Formats: sequence, C-alpha cells, structure tokens
Amino acid sequence: MARHLITSALPYINGIKHLGNMVGSMLPADVYSRYLRQRGHDVLYICATDEHGTPAELAAKERGLPVDVFCGQAHDAQKAVYDGFALAFDYFGRSSSAQNREITQHFARKLHENGFIEERSIRQVYSPADGRFLPDRYVEGTCPHCGYDKARGDQCENCTRVLDPTDLINPRSAISGSTDLEVRETKHLFLLQSKLESEVREWVARHDKDWPQLASSIAHKWLTEGLHDRAITRDLDWGVPVPADTWPELAAEGKVFYVWFDAPIEYIGATKEWSDQDPENRDWKSWWYEADQGENPVRYTEFMAKDNVPFHTVMFPATELGIREPWKMVDYVKAFNWLTYYGGKFSTSQKRGVFTDQALEILPADYWRYFLIANAPESDDSSFTWEHFTATVNKDLADTLGNFVNRVLSFSKKRFGDEVPVGGTPGEAETRLGEQIAELLAEYEGHMESLQFRKAAAALRALWSAGNSYLEEKAPWLQIKTDKDAAALTLRTAMNLIHLYAVVSEPLIPATAKAMREAFALGDDTAAWVTADEAKSLTSVPSGTAFTVPPVLFAKLTDEDLDNYKTRFGGQEQ
Repeated sequence: MARHLITSALPYINGIKHLGNMVGSMLPADVYSRYLRQRGHDVLYICATDEHGTPAELAAKERGLPVDVFCGQAHDAQKAVYDGFALAFDYFGRSSSAQNREITQHFARKLHENGFIEERSIRQVYSPADGRFLPDRYVEGTCPHCGYDKARGDQCENCTRVLDPTDLINPRSAISGSTDLEVRETKHLFLLQSKLESEVREWVARHDKDWPQLASSIAHKWLTEGLHDRAITRDLDWGVPVPADTWPELAAEGKVFYVWFDAPIEYIGATKEWSDQDPENRDWKSWWYEADQGENPVRYTEFMAKDNVPFHTVMFPATELGIREPWKMVDYVKAFNWLTYYGGKFSTSQKRGVFTDQALEILPADYWRYFLIANAPESDDSSFTWEHFTATVNKDLADTLGNFVNRVLSFSKKRFGDEVPVGGTPGEAETRLGEQIAELLAEYEGHMESLQFRKAAAALRALWSAGNSYLEEKAPWLQIKTDKDAAALTLRTAMNLIHLYAVVSEPLIPATAKAMREAFALGDDTAAWVTADEAKSLTSVPSGTAFTVPPVLFAKLTDEDLDNYKTRFGGQEQ
C-alpha cells in the first residue's frame, strides 16, 4: 500500500488568510488526508508558513517589529486559526527554520555543481531615498499587460503575469513611496531554467493524463512561452543566506535566496522539522529521498490555487531535476480556480472578503468546511455570497442532516427511552435502503479518491437525504400509534444511519461527526470506515445501546443574520 505525502501551498506570513485561500489549498488537503487516514493509509500532511521575502519585511516594518519577532507571532496567529478550522496537519512548520536553511543551501550547491546556477551582473532598481536596492516586491507600479496600478515587481495580482520590477510602468518604492528610482548594476545568482526546459517538458508530459486540466494547461502555457533563466537571490535582510563557502562575495553582500526558491523546499524542510522532534520514530528522508523505491512507495499530492501552479509544475520541478539526486517529485497537482466574493477577488492585501478568523467568530468551523467543499472552485471560479451561504447552511446542514438527527433521537427518547429500541424485523424498505446507502457510499468514495470535492459533497448530501426519505416513507410518528415494533425498527435503522453519517462525514465536518458518534454509548466503537456490507445491513448500533440527544448540530440562519453579515462584510456584485 502506498504512503501518501500531502502538501498544501504555504500561506504567506503577512496576515490572516481569507476563505479563498482556505478552499484553494489547505481545506481540501485536510479533507483528503482525513479520508485517506480513515481508509487505513499511511498519510503525512505537511504545511508551513512562508516567511521569507518582502511581504514579511514590509508587514514587520508596518507593525514596528523585528522581522523574526513578527514572523513568530504571525505563525502562531495563523496556526491558531487553522486549529480552529480543525486542519489536521501532521506538522505545520516555518520556512525560516534551520532545517529549511540547511536543505535550501544544499540544493543550491548541487545545482551549482551541476552547472545550473550562474552568477550574473544585472541592472536593478535602486532607491536613493531608501539607500538600498529594491527587490521585486519592494517595487510597485502599473502592470504593462493589464494596466492594474498596484502590480508588484514579481507578479501582477490582477492578471497573474510574472514580472520583473523594471517591467512596471510608473514604478515607486513600496517602502517610502518614492518615485525617484535609479537602475544600478549588482550581482545575483540565476537558475538556468533554459538548460532544464527539455527535461521539465518531458516530465510534465508524463503527467498529462493524470493531472486535472487546470494544472496541466497552466504548466504547458509556461512551457510554450519558454523557460527563462531566473534570478534566485535578492537584496534582503531576511531569508536563507547564500552560503559563503560557495559564493563568498555575494554572501558578504548579504544576499539571500528568492522566496520562491526556498518556499517549495520548505515542504521537505518542514518534514525534517517534524522528524527532528522525534528522530527515533520519524524518518523524514524516507518520505522524500528515494521515496519511490521499496514496498511502500510514496504518492505525493499537492494542493494549490491556480496562481501557485506555475511554481510547482515548472519552477520547482526544474530545481529538483537539476539537483541530480533522487528527491521525490509530485505525482498529482490538485489545482483550484478562485473563490470570488460577489464576483470580485478575495484579497489579503486589499482586505476584501471574509477572512478565516472572522469566519470562526461568526460560526463554528463545520459550517464553513462544508460550504467551501460543496462549492469548491474546481472546474471554474465560484462565487461566495451570503445568500448562497445561508441557503446552503439551512437546507443541507440544518434541515437535511441536523434535523434528521434531532428528530430521530428526540422522538425515540420520548417514546422508547434512553436506549436504542428493540423490535421489528427488517423488511423490503430496509433492504432497499441498505442497497441505496451502499451505492451512494461507493459513489462518495469514488469522488473522494479522484479528488472531486464538489461531487463528493453532493454524494454525502445524497446519503443524508436518503435517511430523510426513509423516515418520511416509514413515518414512525404514525407507526407508533398502531405498531410499536414497526416504529422501533424504523428508529433503530435511522439511528444506524446517524452512526454511519458520523463515520463517513468526518472528513468534511469532523466536530459534528464526533458529536453524532458520541451520541451512542458504544464502548468498542473503533470503526474507521463503513464497508458495503455494513452499509447494507445497518446494524452497527444494536438494540439496547444507550444514547443521548446531542445539542442542535446546526442552527438555522435567519434573515436578520443575513442582513447583519451583509452589513458587516458587504454584499453586492463587484
């Protein structure tokens, strides 16, 4: 059985992330990781804060903090939010770690030894007002491709085109705002991607049939435009330093590696951070080095939004190929489009949309987890509106699932007491229900295994709906008047559905799943998943099992709630 290595794009350190960031990487990675663990796979889910580069320096400057202090505080703040969303990372690291520095410098040395790094003199933007060279994100201006007037010197947030600072129209310093900029000569290291292009092209071609179209098309678009040699060092105070044993002059000048060179390496660095905490029981290298060999090869899946795809399907693969060592390369890239906010982009920098800490202030995590997965922007961009969110919560979570659980348990407690009722023999309706549940469960499993999250959520919702249809068909509130055993059978069958829902819903709504499962006093309840036979028989919770009625699982949202959300966050087409 393959081991599953899972990573999600590293969130930048400069502030709490919005819902678009959550659904585009970390949440689906968590759902998939939870599902695989429940199915008995060996899973390692790794993520980390991306702490280097100009965003960290600028954010620290804005808060009047040393950059290392700022990053430490910001890491803890982000981790608290992700804990609130119940993201079950095996490890959530930091790209500023000693482990990442060590591995990044090793990669750079090997690339140099193999002839894929070259020192070049370039002309770079210099700000006399700031007394320093300005790395890419320290320069802002108008994008020459789309006219967006807040483009950064490395990439336009609006059209996603990769830029150099000298490409910008009307450039200005992001530090002082000064437009008195000069172009001076300085030296930097370049990764010779042009020499690796044919290898990258062959590697991408091998995945054409496996990857989703979004990931594959973006990779081919970059390859069609040609891979250009790219500067991988910057003039910053914060970052992985250029090793003095290899480039003494640049090290003396304080050069550090470009954040997009060291950030993907942090997937490996964070795994070593995890391993170093318990070296006797954790072997980080077996997940990354010669990981395709042996009886338990590693299958590596990455999750990211579409703006991160070029770096993970072209730039980082070029790095790994150029090292000429057997480091694990990604097998499957699950790429997402954007979740928009009323038709406009969520934006961390412009504070537009709902941010993850605000979301948790409003409602528990499971409300958000379900909605986001059920509306994941897989085949196209999808739009967040408060109207859609409210309708989904009320219909799917409160009515279809929550009301089913409450109706069944409350009615059974009232008419039969605190134990699962005895009586009745399963008949045609129960056989038909079991077959339907087994079929829907297989559909749900298939979508989860193929990483089709919207379809998986729809299949899960269909499982919940099947219980409601059964309950309406059998009507135990009427059966109890004439045939107590028939009512007992119906309620016992429905209680078994609740337990099944608890098990299979855990990847999407873990807290609610736990509450449903704990409603039944099953001392030996160790079921990780539900087999087809168990789904058909629906006998995991036997007669006589004590149970309790949990608090309301999902509160319905009112028109007043909707109005309050729209007033606080805005709710109109952009």
